[in-house]
Amino acid sequence: MKNIIISIDGASSTGKSSLAKALAKHYSFKHIDSGAMYRALTFYALHHQLIDKNHFDIDTLVYHLPTIEIDFSTDDFVTLNGKIIENEVRSMEVSNFVSIVAKETLFRKFMVAKQRELGKKGNVVMDGRDIGSVVFPDATIKFFIEASMEVRAKRRFAELTQKNIDVSLSDVISNIENRDHIDSSRDDSPLVIPENAIVLTNNEDGLSHLLEVAISKIDRLNH
Repeated sequence: MKNIIISIDGASSTGKSSLAKALAKHYSFKHIDSGAMYRALTFYALHHQLIDKNHFDIDTLVYHLPTIEIDFSTDDFVTLNGKIIENEVRSMEVSNFVSIVAKETLFRKFMVAKQRELGKKGNVVMDGRDIGSVVFPDATIKFFIEASMEVRAKRRFAELTQKNIDVSLSDVISNIENRDHIDSSRDDSPLVIPENAIVLTNNEDGLSHLLEVAISKIDRLNH
């Protein structure tokens, strides 16, 4: 397969990144986690004290954009100005602010341009919330992943616990609910099921079943 773009959209902690990584490995494609890119920008804003629970200095962050380079390493880890920050961007602090940063139109335009640049050569799997609807509306194949709140919260809680991040399950649920509201109600590129997307449910069966179904859909399309 050549010049293939696979888009995977869905809300927070539905398992879209896990599926994207598995598909990229299966087909030897590049995996691009668009959510990690917004997390990198949020990390930058937090590190430079441009955002907290009381304020968000949007103008200064916009001013800094030309100096911010967000990319991925050869291992598909997100980088900020050449430094791998994969672990840093997964913190609860970043999670609590990323949807606030991501809803701003200027930052979305900045990211969409970078995402299209990264994906222009094809043979990529990109996951996010607006990949099939905005970034690559003509993607070769589009998936939209759904999962119950219980499954999503347990998945996110396990991820954070494995990284020794002290957080309660109730905090995780509150964070997911808040991000869902912001992501689905924002004016610019809200979370929607993209046109012609294949909807997959990721609950009890787990990643192996989800991967098997996705591969069957992709292979059927390319034969």
